[in-house]
Amino acid sequence: MPASLTRAARFRRAKALHAAFLVLVLVLVLALAHALPAAAAGPEDLRDGGTAAVTGVVDGDTVTLDDGREVRFVGIQAPKLPLGRTGFKKWPLADAARDAVAGLAAGKQVSLRYGGRETDRYNRALAHLVTADGVWLQGELLRRGLARVYSFPDNRALVGEMLAIEAAARAARRGIWRLDWYAVAAADDAARKIGDFALVEGRVVDVATVRGRSFVNFGADYRTDFTVSIAARVNRAFSDAGIDIARYKGKRIRVRGWVRSYNGPMIEVTHPEQIEELNDETG
Repeated sequence: MPASLTRAARFRRAKALHAAFLVLVLVLVLALAHALPAAAAGPEDLRDGGTAAVTGVVDGDTVTLDDGREVRFVGIQAPKLPLGRTGFKKWPLADAARDAVAGLAAGKQVSLRYGGRETDRYNRALAHLVTADGVWLQGELLRRGLARVYSFPDNRALVGEMLAIEAAARAARRGIWRLDWYAVAAADDAARKIGDFALVEGRVVDVATVRGRSFVNFGADYRTDFTVSIAARVNRAFSDAGIDIARYKGKRIRVRGWVRSYNGPMIEVTHPEQIEELNDETG
């Protein structure tokens, strides 16, 4: 066979192999896309936990059902009632939040939807609840300004959607957002929130990582100024989400969590959704 024909045959074979390889890659990509669960856009996309009727309203984020379950509305925190706790002072608008839940759900059938861990240490169901007439209770309470987003690393479904609803209510000063008690604290005033769940925002001065733990510092003196602490295992969660913690330096961010005292006020961040990067113009 002439050498020129041999080269042509080899070229055609190489093209055929390349085309077959591209087809195989496309098939694998499509198969993987079908195998991976789509990100939830609403509670209807979460795992079905069945239906039941609401027989009692404990507070603004907890109800009891006719099948014996008690449900904690996962992903939010409504103003708290004492509920028998000695010395506990009722939070502002706690009655309003409980009454809103009663009006929306008492005596009605609700669907439970799970997006993460399904029960807490008190054996309460951790679910998103949707009434028979289509009201997503978490979203509605946030919309009315009667709850804040309150998420956990093992229950992160729909947090982005809930943050957006909360932000709209805060901008409109609905419900709790009219009150100084719930106001977002400036980083240099975070010490007054020690012992409370709070939203704190400010501009990051520096980001340092020591033995795998990152510290997001909001002041020149880390021993007294507000700081966010991020453990090594949580750093990996940020990386998996495509977030480089070092990029926060110089940026305005909002952080939510329990403020404790450790070299000044500090929030321990356990998952990326606790931090929101802010726009300098709008916040």
